[in-house]
Amino acid sequence: MTSVIRFLMLAALAAPIWVVAAPPPLAIALHGGAGTLTRSVITPDQEAAYLETLDRAVEFGHQSLTAGAAGVDVVVEVIKILEDSPLFNAGRGAVFTWSGSHELDAAIMRGDTLDAGSVAGVTRVRNPIVAARSVMEESPHVLLSGTGADQFAAERGLAVVDNHYFSTERRWQALQNLRAAEGAPPLDAKFGTVGVVVLDQQGNLVAGTSTGGMTGKRWGRIGDSPLIGSGTYANNNSCAVSATGHGEYFIRLQVASDICARVAYQGLDLQAAAAQVIYENLPALGGTGGVVAVDPRGNVAMVFNTEGMYRASINGRGEKAVAIFGADDAN
Repeated sequence: MTSVIRFLMLAALAAPIWVVAAPPPLAIALHGGAGTLTRSVITPDQEAAYLETLDRAVEFGHQSLTAGAAGVDVVVEVIKILEDSPLFNAGRGAVFTWSGSHELDAAIMRGDTLDAGSVAGVTRVRNPIVAARSVMEESPHVLLSGTGADQFAAERGLAVVDNHYFSTERRWQALQNLRAAEGAPPLDAKFGTVGVVVLDQQGNLVAGTSTGGMTGKRWGRIGDSPLIGSGTYANNNSCAVSATGHGEYFIRLQVASDICARVAYQGLDLQAAAAQVIYENLPALGGTGGVVAVDPRGNVAMVFNTEGMYRASINGRGEKAVAIFGADDAN
């Protein structure tokens, strides 16, 4: 071997090796409620409208994440799309209370700092998820309720509306049907929620949830959606979860944080952790509903024990799912 060849070999070995880092995984999953629908009552036109809105929302969210938007911003903006749609029981399409008004709840949590904010029983905030974020970022508190939460939102210049803004004929008829059939609101009155979980470019997990509650609810009833750990939870060490279903059971089981705890402390993968809680623990108490969840690797789980759950996701590999009925999704 000549000295020239040896020199070239040594130079090649000494040369720096440039490694192109793979882009961080991005993921988003969202739901529009579970337990409010069956194949027998939804028309083809209604199904198409739901699927179109779900697809539009998840595409908007994923494009925002790809552009580098922070997870908190994405969760808020995607939930606003769902709150502004009369299709879902949140914001514009919220169900009626027994007295014929609307009381709305929302929560948001970030997994890097564990900061969280929520509002419960608001009646004038156009987008409750925006108020929840404001509580998280502009107050020393986590949960504000009722007139105080409405006042807080107004003082911070958030959009406020007349309570009638949230009304739709469809939801009004649902209340009339409940009154006529039952005479009093049952504990299992139809429910629904919207929620979004994301993994952003910075590796942060964020979860958000918004709801109009249960049709015919009374006495200032609050469900799981605005309760951190019950219907909404995020921790960068495990997962982000948004839940939908019969809130009383989700509260008792702390469903959202329980799923994340199983990932963190039992070493379960996301799908297995969600399945244990939704298929086993929740039905054991008589509860129904589902969750969407995402983990730090961009894995997504959308698990429900009802006939359907409005849902959409794009996982860390860029695989998209948009569905209402059918089997649970894990990707």
